[in-house]
Amino acid sequence: MSTLDFGIVIVYILAMVIVGLIMQKRASAGIDSYFLGGRKIPWWVLGSSGMASNLDISGTMINTAFIFALGACGLFIEIRGGVTLIMAFLMVFQGKWNRRAEVMTLAEWMHFRFGKDKQGDVARLIAAISILVVTIAMITYFAIGSGKFVAEFLSIPEFWGLEPQFWAATLMIVLAMIYTVASGLYGVVWTDVFQGIIIFGTIIYICVLATGYSLPETFNVSMPLREGGFMAVETTRDAWTSMIPSWTLDLDERSAYSIYNLFGIAILFYLLKVTIEGSGGTSQYMIQRFFAARSDREAGLLSLLWTVLLGFRWPFIMAIAILGISLGNIEDPEAVLPRVINELVPMGAKGLLVAGLMAAGMSTFDSTVNAGAAYWVKDIYQAYLNPKASARQLMIHGRLASVAIVVIGLGCTLLINNINEIWGWITSSLGAGLLIPTLARWYWWRMNGYGFAAGTVAGMVAAVLQRIFLPDIPEYYAFSITTVSSLVGMVIGTLVSAPTDKKVLTEFYSRTRPFGFWKPVRETISQTIMAKINSENRRDIISTFMAVPWQLVLFLTGMAIMTQRWDQFVWLFAILVALSIGLYFKWYRHLSTKVEMTS
Repeated sequence: MSTLDFGIVIVYILAMVIVGLIMQKRASAGIDSYFLGGRKIPWWVLGSSGMASNLDISGTMINTAFIFALGACGLFIEIRGGVTLIMAFLMVFQGKWNRRAEVMTLAEWMHFRFGKDKQGDVARLIAAISILVVTIAMITYFAIGSGKFVAEFLSIPEFWGLEPQFWAATLMIVLAMIYTVASGLYGVVWTDVFQGIIIFGTIIYICVLATGYSLPETFNVSMPLREGGFMAVETTRDAWTSMIPSWTLDLDERSAYSIYNLFGIAILFYLLKVTIEGSGGTSQYMIQRFFAARSDREAGLLSLLWTVLLGFRWPFIMAIAILGISLGNIEDPEAVLPRVINELVPMGAKGLLVAGLMAAGMSTFDSTVNAGAAYWVKDIYQAYLNPKASARQLMIHGRLASVAIVVIGLGCTLLINNINEIWGWITSSLGAGLLIPTLARWYWWRMNGYGFAAGTVAGMVAAVLQRIFLPDIPEYYAFSITTVSSLVGMVIGTLVSAPTDKKVLTEFYSRTRPFGFWKPVRETISQTIMAKINSENRRDIISTFMAVPWQLVLFLTGMAIMTQRWDQFVWLFAILVALSIGLYFKWYRHLSTKVEMTS
């Protein structure tokens, strides 16, 4: 980069640090302020921050790689996680269900669901440990992508036998950690809003730049090989821009992407996974924003804004892929993003784009670290090691936990070869080990804390063993191994132990009001109240069936604009309008402002 470009990046970095330090005083009021912003942060700030947190460098690079290599249908692979389809479930019902617990972390939520006796303690401790493990894996994933990206632009030498990508990732992480450790969620969300403005500037610039390029009728793309290296593959404009996925892909078996040859089955598998995941809720930085929301209505509104803003990500990714094809000489699909910026973006604009993408990377990183540290402070240190800890001790541990999570995650980058390797394992194996217990806790009254703990441990152990002994199996096999192990562990753990106390279950159901198998509890509630709960549940179920395709069609519509496939745009836009009208009448008009946070 030029001196001007470096200057722009430096100004951006200093601005982020200054904003974070300004927020330090507000965050230091206590751990509620540090981890939840005192539950006083406006919904539009939480939603904007959520969008920025989802738009990370690693995800942008791997999503661009799939679009570049496979065309528009590459989006359907990222239903596994990159499309963030879980937002449809959070928007309609999971966001408000979680908010109603009035807790700080998912692990603390376990006491709300299973009680504060031994079974609740076991569930809380296992939840905290498992989420810390996932958090470290996510830090590793972010570091790999950020390192690959930043190393393309900064002349960082190899040092102590470690690659430039490692030191580039270290630089990014240290900078983000300064304001994250200092200012907690206040600093995270407000720097995210500022970074979101830069990100949108980046999106607009790249999309406008891509409109000056048109795809030829036939051209070559590139795919990675299983044994290393890359292979060129010829495709056509019509095939590459088609938004309708094929049942099979028929890719060369030597290609690393040939694991997606049974494309229809893969898509159905990803949809099943997302349905389980969405119906069970989420954890880490995503759920933290719902715990921080002030009402059911604001939980819904922040989700809606979050999803709409994410809709701009996919035209951006499509634009990068189009520009990558115009270069004509890219071998590694994961290198498309930095190559496009290096070779097609002029001086000055390059600095702004690099700053914008660094913003995307740091906004995801800071949210993950802040949320992960909460589990150590609230659910391990304060709950079991030092219940009488002072506010100052808790703040110190919050900051030390943030640093420790980062150091361990950064060290794990030395064991991973590429972004898709770690992302595939997180989404289809490690994360899958949590899905079944996370799902059943909402819908099955008989499930208890021991069942949650046993299912989670079984799933996590199966994920680690799969990674060690069967690292190259297709993702749906890895998913099956971990989910079946988790299901067996959960059922056995639940049935060999006593049910959760009836008073705890009644309190949980009365406040949360989920649908599912709650007959023994529902019988204790008046018919008048149950009629209202049933009406709400029916609306939510119907709305979810509209919200999931609405989100997918929203993303595809933006991609159709970038590819100038107006034939596809017309019918996508018509479907989008119809689903939006349905959601307005079935969901939006019923957003409630009655239940406000009191703590």
